[in-house]
Amino acid sequence: MAETSAAPGRRQDGDPGRPILTAAPPGWAPGRPVPTVLEVLRGLDSGPRGLTEAQAAQRLALLGENTVPARREASWPRLFVRSLRDPFTAVLGCLGLVSAAVLAWGTAAVILLLVVVSCALRASGEHRADRSAAALRELVATTATVVRREDGDDDGAGAGVPVARETPVAELVPGDVIRLGPGDVVPADVRLLRSSGLTVHQAALTGESAPVAKTADDLPPEPGGGVLEQPQLCFLGSSVASGGATAVVTATGPHVRFAAAHDRAGARPAASAFDRSVHGISWILIRFMLLTPPLVLTANAALRGRGLETLPFAVAVAVGLSPEMLPVLVTLCLARGASLLARAHGVIVKRLPALHDVGAVDVLCLDKTGTLTQDRPVLDRALGPDGHDDPEVLHWAAVNAWWTLQLADLPEPDALDEAILDAADEDALTAYEGTAALAFAPAHRLATAVIRTPGRLGRHTLVVKGDVQAVLERCALDEEERAELSALAVRHAGRGARVLAVATAERPARSRGYTPADVRRLTFRGLVTLRDALAPTAADALRVLTDRGVTVKVLTGDHPGTAVRACLDLGIPVEPDAVLTADRVDALTDDELAAAAGRTTVFARCTPEHKARITRALRRAGHTVGFLGDGVNDLPALRAADVGIAPRDAADVARESADVVLARKDLTAVAHAVAAGRHAGDNIATYLRVTLSSNLGNVLAMLSAGLLLPFLPMLPAQVLIQNLCFDAAQLAFAHDRPHPAVLRRPAVLDPRHLLRFITGFGALNAVADLATFAVLALTLHGPGTGDDEAVFHSGWFTENLLTQALVMVLLRVGRRTAGAGRPGPVVWAAGALAAIGLTLPPSPLGPPLGLTALPGEYYLLLTAVLALYAAALLAARARYTRGPDPTPARLPA
Repeated sequence: MAETSAAPGRRQDGDPGRPILTAAPPGWAPGRPVPTVLEVLRGLDSGPRGLTEAQAAQRLALLGENTVPARREASWPRLFVRSLRDPFTAVLGCLGLVSAAVLAWGTAAVILLLVVVSCALRASGEHRADRSAAALRELVATTATVVRREDGDDDGAGAGVPVARETPVAELVPGDVIRLGPGDVVPADVRLLRSSGLTVHQAALTGESAPVAKTADDLPPEPGGGVLEQPQLCFLGSSVASGGATAVVTATGPHVRFAAAHDRAGARPAASAFDRSVHGISWILIRFMLLTPPLVLTANAALRGRGLETLPFAVAVAVGLSPEMLPVLVTLCLARGASLLARAHGVIVKRLPALHDVGAVDVLCLDKTGTLTQDRPVLDRALGPDGHDDPEVLHWAAVNAWWTLQLADLPEPDALDEAILDAADEDALTAYEGTAALAFAPAHRLATAVIRTPGRLGRHTLVVKGDVQAVLERCALDEEERAELSALAVRHAGRGARVLAVATAERPARSRGYTPADVRRLTFRGLVTLRDALAPTAADALRVLTDRGVTVKVLTGDHPGTAVRACLDLGIPVEPDAVLTADRVDALTDDELAAAAGRTTVFARCTPEHKARITRALRRAGHTVGFLGDGVNDLPALRAADVGIAPRDAADVARESADVVLARKDLTAVAHAVAAGRHAGDNIATYLRVTLSSNLGNVLAMLSAGLLLPFLPMLPAQVLIQNLCFDAAQLAFAHDRPHPAVLRRPAVLDPRHLLRFITGFGALNAVADLATFAVLALTLHGPGTGDDEAVFHSGWFTENLLTQALVMVLLRVGRRTAGAGRPGPVVWAAGALAAIGLTLPPSPLGPPLGLTALPGEYYLLLTAVLALYAAALLAARARYTRGPDPTPARLPA
């Protein structure tokens, strides 16, 4: 960290254009005492009365606004161009270019239209999500209470009386003096000048759920503590829990600690779960399509003596193999799911493929605070010196909390005091008369309330509550008793509780004030234990996630006992060997951590770097990982995960880096997002299974027919019309209603299992086509007379659309079959496809396409072929769903 005492505007390296500003006061480094107030003010060329308006304006012009650099929003045209880089779209674009090269203009025009529609849908969805995310930024508080003086002479002499006023946070500069009160967000990195009972929430920076006491006093640095542990410093990203303070701004904009964490996070990994699946499937398609045209040309040239006149047919066959509607259908499924999530649950999907990734998640990493627990404690137990429950201990703890609040000039109760007061009988507290109070301070770590002793005139009772060791040191106990009580407190702290000690003492009444030196020779009353309040929806949401095959892992900066306690209270089983602390993580290699991470439930005392490393280890072990976080300390892990999730009230940079933004930090919303992702992913996988298996069967049949027949088995225009009808019908998959069983498995597109599926069912489809050839060749015209091209083309065209309609209905693995309940959109689309296959050849549109009416006996024979084909499909599907490895994670959907 740079060290300097130079005033802003002058660099010690000779460059006057930009000051050296760090996330801590000038001249400070970890392990050294934080500079005194006077040293900090001198280093910033400021004073306790703040800057003048002219000085502030000069520094604002020099340093720029107090804003952390955010991700630039892409315009709609930029998003459209980015969509062209999608592998599916690129494959389709290449086919369009090949079609244009062989003068197949109709095919090229249709493919171009599909590419444009797909890219427009994706760009519109992501642009809408960007606008929604930008609207969330406007909801963040944007002012701070700043003390400034009116302008004086050029050197600052004669400047007026300091005035406190609300100033936009973006206009803060180093050297500004600000005031902080309960509920205020710390608007920049600051050094405290004065404080009164100040505690701040630093969970966004450290993950620690409990408020941290801060003081302006020049205390020695925490042993081994970093910048965040120094009590005189507060940072952008934290907020005031209680008390108040005056502070001087030490760093703004890109120089704050908040921005440093942003920079360290690095870039998002190149390939998410969706990216990996898409690339695998794309290469399968590319291999098939590159192989098909040369194979068709070579076979026809060798066996039939045909030359380049078969090139349009070869290209049409390659187009017929490709799922032309895939980019459109993928985008439509994801955009529809994202739109429903936003309307119904307030969840914003900023990157459409991230919805698929959410559905593919099988491990969800999250922090404890605000997700499993609320950001407040509740009373657990009140224990006497013997370790048994004693309501009298709670009574005295509440007396201390009540009168400390009333007499110590605190703006609001401490979170622990509030939990104690909520559990106590408030009517019993007003029976006492308080006379004085000593508020909690980091120096002595306890709070004292002085009340008139009930029933005894001229006597005062000191009621003391605070840190166990601090209270025990002031109690009249021997060393053995003190050790036993300390061990009792340690046992309860090890179970995840926060422990406070309570003691009392009687003194003669006096008029002069009390000091910390008077708190001695106390009578120990007992212990009060508190635990984190559980989030009301967490238990139910965890059960839902578990039912859906999502394993939850807790990555927290808290004590391991606190995290384990919250997990057990919520029903998350935690084995003794399923807890790792940061020091044990550091001792593992990457491979060892990848193995250990799978069996570990709680990772405690984690820094941001630990969270990111654990997330990467889980991905390395083959898991699809989601990370739910809201603080700057979560930023590296958000970017390391397959999908980053943040609530709308998260730190700005965390929300900007997330792929999915929740309306609130609630696991229920995550469960809804997982369901939407799995619906969309399963519909995409079903489309791929149905389309590729059907297309592969048709291609195999075309290649066989091309070798056996003296004419082309189907004209290029007929292939194109058939594909258009089939593709238009399959848009219904975007609106399909998957079976509830789909939610119980991650929606992973596995290229290997998909290839196995389409190969088996594609071969079955080709057998049905070849059976149709036999019906057409032998039954209608007799052996050796299969030269009626129009009849053959019409018969095969009809059979193709009817078999594709059957495939759409029967290969929807995991769904209810047709007729079970009300027909869905896929059943209706399949019916329309069958109707076109039956009515188009004999209609007036048939002859222009080279089609003709078929004799009645053909339909009877075709019915028999289709019945056998349907029976074979059902048998193969049953065998597939109960195959040797039927686990959901292994299915290609």
